[in-house]
Amino acid sequence: MDKPAAATSNLPDFRTSGLLPPHLKKGDKIAITCPAKKLPAPMTDAVKLLQSWGLEVVLGETVEASYHQFAGDDDLRARDMQRFIDDDSIKAIIAARGGYGTIRMIDKVDFSSFAQKPKWLVGFSDITILHAHLFANYRVQTIHGQMPVNIPDASAHSLETLRKALFGEPLTYQFTSHALNRSGEAAGVLVGGNLSLLIAVSGSVSDLDYNGKILFIEDVGEYLYAIDRMMRNLKRAGKLAHLAGLVVGAFTDVKDNDIPFGQTVPEIIMEVVRDYDYPVCFDFPAGHIPDNCSLVLGKTLNLSVNNEHVICQNRD
Repeated sequence: MDKPAAATSNLPDFRTSGLLPPHLKKGDKIAITCPAKKLPAPMTDAVKLLQSWGLEVVLGETVEASYHQFAGDDDLRARDMQRFIDDDSIKAIIAARGGYGTIRMIDKVDFSSFAQKPKWLVGFSDITILHAHLFANYRVQTIHGQMPVNIPDASAHSLETLRKALFGEPLTYQFTSHALNRSGEAAGVLVGGNLSLLIAVSGSVSDLDYNGKILFIEDVGEYLYAIDRMMRNLKRAGKLAHLAGLVVGAFTDVKDNDIPFGQTVPEIIMEVVRDYDYPVCFDFPAGHIPDNCSLVLGKTLNLSVNNEHVICQNRD
């Protein structure tokens, strides 16, 4: 069982970047495991890609397991994760896919060794629970990026950003400014992920301290009213008042009711944060899209927003 209080007692200031796992190099061994939903097909393309980067790929039991919609029962998925956490030869753990299920197994895993020997954890969507838990309790940097199940449909650019993140190469993004962006300059530790999952961990041992952070959010398949409700939940909880900045990624397959909600996603978000003065940008290329570019969560990000463009750059 996880004991986060003991693991965090001597950690430095949470306003600084989290613990940096060693960047990968050719010949390193990495693992693929499924902490949530089961795989629909073999990960041939993903394994070939990772091997082309000079990495040795180890597959967990869960990649072929099935238990209802999950990649094995909760105990198997936790045991598979624990195996790779405890194996010092494994330098990165990549979640094969999201879906649903990580919240069912996370409390069965002891992550305390991450504080002593951090290693990269990669994924997005349902994997937001792991990102949040590892930073909230152990301050370990993690990678929000493409997963093996998405690789056949992923853009070449997004896959290159994942390689850069894993191998420690600089990541800088520049894109055209959205009409509703709020201009400004900010620097802060980047936290966040899938909005629904951030709400799911609220009030738990995996909940994040948002103060002074740059928050990233994305989501898929949600109703407009539900996005409004989740954003207002964060506001009422005091989590939006003291951000350094807000980066909004893709909100895809958004649904509406028979009676239209009457606002777009950017309009909903800007109404919720209108009382604050930090920079806000929309359309960051990350989320449930082919061009799901990698973000290093737990690392300080420089954010510059003006009327013409947005620049996001990792800071060492």
